[in-house]
Amino acid sequence: MNILTFALAGSGLLVGVLATYLVVRPKARLIEETARREAERVRRDSEKDRDRVLSDARKHADLLRENVRREEVQLRERLERAQAQADERATKREEVLDQKIEKSETAREQYLQGKKELDTQKEALEKALDVQNEKLEEISKLKKDDAKQELLDRMESEVAPQLAKTMERKVEDMRQNADEKASEIIVQSIQRYASSVSGESTITTVKIESDTLKGKIIGREGRNINAFEQLTGVDVIIDDTPGAITLSSFDMFRRYVAKVALEDLLKDGRIHPSKIEELVKNAQNKAEKLILELGQKAAQDLGVTGFPEAILKLVGRLRFRTSYGQNVLSHSIEVAYLAEAVARELPGADPEVCKKAGLVHDIGKAVSHEVEGGHAVIGKEILEKFGVDKRVIAAMMSHHEDFPYESIEARILQAADAISASRPGARKETLEKYIRRLKELEAIAGSFPGVEKVFAIQAGREVRVFVNAAEMDDLAAEKLSFECARKIEDSCEYPGEVRVAVFRESRYENTAK
Repeated sequence: MNILTFALAGSGLLVGVLATYLVVRPKARLIEETARREAERVRRDSEKDRDRVLSDARKHADLLRENVRREEVQLRERLERAQAQADERATKREEVLDQKIEKSETAREQYLQGKKELDTQKEALEKALDVQNEKLEEISKLKKDDAKQELLDRMESEVAPQLAKTMERKVEDMRQNADEKASEIIVQSIQRYASSVSGESTITTVKIESDTLKGKIIGREGRNINAFEQLTGVDVIIDDTPGAITLSSFDMFRRYVAKVALEDLLKDGRIHPSKIEELVKNAQNKAEKLILELGQKAAQDLGVTGFPEAILKLVGRLRFRTSYGQNVLSHSIEVAYLAEAVARELPGADPEVCKKAGLVHDIGKAVSHEVEGGHAVIGKEILEKFGVDKRVIAAMMSHHEDFPYESIEARILQAADAISASRPGARKETLEKYIRRLKELEAIAGSFPGVEKVFAIQAGREVRVFVNAAEMDDLAAEKLSFECARKIEDSCEYPGEVRVAVFRESRYENTAK
């Protein structure tokens, strides 16, 4: 059984091997042949694609070379045309230049010819004048020099008094040439700065809602008002003025503190000594903050930097000081502006130093009531204490001639301080003198017969006189201007000059019906 099985298995295996050899091998050869032919076809197709790509690349390269050649030709042509146009323009410019040179030469020749003719005419005219002078000498029986001397002698004898005054005035004018030049610079500086002017008083008014509050402010047996006056250092005036209480003191800072404290008291409603003490301290703190803000604002408006906070605080305190009714802080700011403007007009002067010195030149007045000495000396010590620039100190300390002038900035500051203090309207005393002088000028001009109106203008530097045209002719008007100017010279004292202008006009009116 086993042998038969093995025999059958072996024969089956042999048959399978033979069948595989006879059937599978031909198929494998067929597949191999098919693959070979397919590979050959793919190779041929690849070669065809390669040849086509190469051909296209050659054609594209040829096209690019052709385009490049064409663009090169076009560029060369454009360059040639541009060169030709440039040559043409240069040629035209040369032609225009040659024409201008030719015209210039022609004009020069004409000028020389005209000058020659003018010299000839001048020579002929001089000869004619000499002949005419000789004839005049024969007629008058006087030589030219003798006639001139006789005429001068006669004129001198007639106008000798007026000539003496005129010569004296001219000599004085020559002495004041430097002052006039300085005045021009000062006027320009003043015109570039304008500030409002207001006189400070010694009282402050606080409005109240009802007059019944006056009794609360006074308090029982006057304890409230006494405590308020003692703490603030001001006088509280409660009179019959409806709706108002008056605070009186020469110290503006105290009046400001008292005003703030009183307003806070009225808002709070609880008025008694302890509350008054509390609100007065609060008002003092507010005032201290305010003076620092005022100093910082002044420095900021002027563009000044480098001052410590203590200096700015003292500058702000000047808001509560006055001089002849002029606020000292406003005066200091004005002096700073003027000093800077003058310094910019003068060579060698430093505008920044002048501006800083102008702002702090009166800083000693902030504590002058607390420290002995002049405010210039006190200000010098304060600035030195806080390490301010020595040039600023040297400029400010001489503004009242307490110290010798050490620099041009010191002289500029002294002039700016005088301008701000003495200009019309700045201070009460100066304003009164200024108005009095204007009235005197108008009264003198109005005293002449035939004068209708008189106006003193330009701070008293010009007097305009309007006369009656029917009563006065042009010659009389001219004589009036001369006589009025002489009378002003003899009767008034004034700086500089006063110009007298007389106006005369005729008007004719009628009505068409």
